[in-house]
Amino acid sequence: MGEKEVEGLMKAWGRFADSQEGDGAFMLNPDRSRVRMLANGVLDNEKSHGLKYCPCRMRTGDREADLRLICPCNFKAQHTWRERGECWCSLFVRRK
Repeated sequence: MGEKEVEGLMKAWGRFADSQEGDGAFMLNPDRSRVRMLANGVLDNEKSHGLKYCPCRMRTGDREADLRLICPCNFKAQHTWRERGECWCSLFVRRK
């Protein structure tokens, strides 16, 4: 992936996280190397599969079901959010 694409996606995720307020607000993981790795994975999935699927979750092949895996997914419904305050792949973490 090109650096420009990776940086653009990381900035978009940052804006998304910055727009969150109130109880359950989250922020982009401060570990930039992890965020960069995830951005590369999401962009690789977009190139290979046509959509920005989360790189940490397995697609089923059922397009309708797989739409739930587009990043950012509905991570607040996942056990990792309830148990650890982070999304499935730790892209987003609960604000302290």
